[in-house]
Amino acid sequence: MNWKYVTNILRHIVPNASKSDIVKIGNKYENWTKQQLIDRLQALETLSNSNITAEYHSQNSDIKKDNLTIQRKKHPKEFNFEKYHKRHVALKFCYLGWDYNGLALQKDKTPLPTIEGILLEAMKKCKFIPSMNPKDFKFSRCGRTDKGVSALNQIISLDMRSELPPAEQVDANFDHKEINYTAILNQILPPAIRITAVCLNPPKDFDARFNCISRHYKYFFKLDNLDITLMREAAKHFEGENDFRNFCKLDGSKQIKNYERTIFSFDISKVKEDIYCFDIIASAFLWHQVRYMVAILFLVGQKLEPSSIVKDLLDVNKYPRKPIYDMAADFPLVLYDCNYSDMKWIKSNINDYKAIKFRKSLEAIDYQLQIKATIASIFLEELKEVDNNTSNKTRICTGDGHGNFTSIYSKIEDRLTMRSFEEINENYRKKHLE
Repeated sequence: MNWKYVTNILRHIVPNASKSDIVKIGNKYENWTKQQLIDRLQALETLSNSNITAEYHSQNSDIKKDNLTIQRKKHPKEFNFEKYHKRHVALKFCYLGWDYNGLALQKDKTPLPTIEGILLEAMKKCKFIPSMNPKDFKFSRCGRTDKGVSALNQIISLDMRSELPPAEQVDANFDHKEINYTAILNQILPPAIRITAVCLNPPKDFDARFNCISRHYKYFFKLDNLDITLMREAAKHFEGENDFRNFCKLDGSKQIKNYERTIFSFDISKVKEDIYCFDIIASAFLWHQVRYMVAILFLVGQKLEPSSIVKDLLDVNKYPRKPIYDMAADFPLVLYDCNYSDMKWIKSNINDYKAIKFRKSLEAIDYQLQIKATIASIFLEELKEVDNNTSNKTRICTGDGHGNFTSIYSKIEDRLTMRSFEEINENYRKKHLE
């Protein structure tokens, strides 16, 4: 018999055997006849194939189990909101808006997250709301703040999942059994956003936007050679009911036709040292209205415009179209308060871990900014003698510390004007609505 042939067959049947093992096996079968060897090889081959088949089925079974596990993970059981009660509540919260793309949730992706995007994601994660679509839970906000703007007392209203049946929801004696919305959300929200209170039983058909009696904004600024007396004199012209078409952003997509708003008070108060703020309380505001009003007051404070410019711009017969000018910076603006009637607020625990963490975050921000301000002042002291190319230019205060520089200042009355809001609305309708 060809010994080499037999050895190759043995290697095929017993692939893990060493060379010495093959030799031992070969010596064992050395005196066997050809037919005996063939029968033995066939038996070994059958046994080998059985082992391979068993191993395959074992591995295949494990793969199936893994696939079932993956499928279960991919398709978690949906939370059935129909099994739970819901109630209409109001939430009060604060946020530092410097690192956010404004308050309102946006359909399109934004460079920075929005406050509502973060807030609604947290609510959805807690199964308080069924989706990210505000229409699904009667969502409303008090005041829409823009990119970089902060709020101390922002208000929203919405339907949220409840642990209580309707009969118990209207009874304040059961409030302690309700979901602790503020505590749960504050565990998830980032340090820059915090729920401060909840109203479990707002008035019937309550809407955070339309039930608001007044909104209070504060705009902080440094004195920086501004004439406060002239600015106060000009600010008083804003008070009362006026047409503010020349003090807002004109946007055809909103199709606004009525620009009359009522400002209850417009004051300038000292905060500390050379830091002041504009205190503005009104029934409602137009888009960017506060920042445009502040921009004009800065021009008055710099004596680039007379205090009467406010009165003139409010006269739509004299200025039927808005002159082109830059609005003030965003980050000094704060929605300070929103006023409602018949609201019983349950405040969040100011001593819980998240509240303490929030205060610590604010203390850290305050500390860091003070240190940075100190370092910047040292640099300024060292560089005060350095010549600059702006000495012959006018620096227009915009509230951001930089300002805009111009060689020749152009008076508001001499500037180009925008199209009227009627023309802007008509142009938008032709392009998008017809």
